[in-house]
Amino acid sequence: MNIQTDLTPRLSDGRWALFLDIDGTLLEHAAHPDSVSVSDGLRLLLRTIERRLDGALAFITGRSIAAVDGLFDPLRLRIAGLYGLEHRLTPNGQIEAADEPADMAALADEIELELAGKAVYVERKGPVLAIHTRAAPHLLARATELVEAALARLPEGYRVIAGNAGVELMPLEAAKGAAIRRFMQLDPFSGRRPVFLGDDTSDENGFETVNAAGGISIRVKPQGETAARFAIADVASAIAWLEANFGGGAEQASRGDLVA
Repeated sequence: MNIQTDLTPRLSDGRWALFLDIDGTLLEHAAHPDSVSVSDGLRLLLRTIERRLDGALAFITGRSIAAVDGLFDPLRLRIAGLYGLEHRLTPNGQIEAADEPADMAALADEIELELAGKAVYVERKGPVLAIHTRAAPHLLARATELVEAALARLPEGYRVIAGNAGVELMPLEAAKGAAIRRFMQLDPFSGRRPVFLGDDTSDENGFETVNAAGGISIRVKPQGETAARFAIADVASAIAWLEANFGGGAEQASRGDLVA
């Protein structure tokens, strides 16, 4: 799909619901997921946006909710983690968690053993298995082979998603679009127009969902074909765009706003 790269004009006034991927969208990628950090400025911006949208802001991420909370602490937002296999529907609400199935655990053990000592990171996220090859791009093909072989040994209901610097194995119901649709049925999202920013293959389903709802789909640093209708050059530009369109007044927020 053709995408528009000029997002300089501000969005028109309206009732917006904002959905945000994290890695590659709000934060630069790192060789290891735990190597990233969140600035106080980003926390303040997100808190301000949440207030300006009357709460209609949610993370839609492949990270677990626990990992996101640790990263953004003390900020707590509505969130769909593990591509929608985990949810927290209110900032201080109960987490609907997802466990690692026994069949997935056994295959993860084998893959970890195969890749031990290599510059890749095998991340076990309950029912989602991710192999990060950003520090060893030459091993992406081998990682993909291992995950596809694992898929053949699992019962029906799983799929493989290849990303920019890694590959993941996950249940079919793990879909960012489904997570967005769930939020859009609930207050304070219901009746608003959705906006979704993402950067990777796993975000495409979310772009399609937002497009179908008449919303705004934006891919950060797009590579190849995408369902997104708009593009932003990089993480810094994405944050600047959020500030310009949703975060007016964030610079006036005090650090005390983030005290739990």
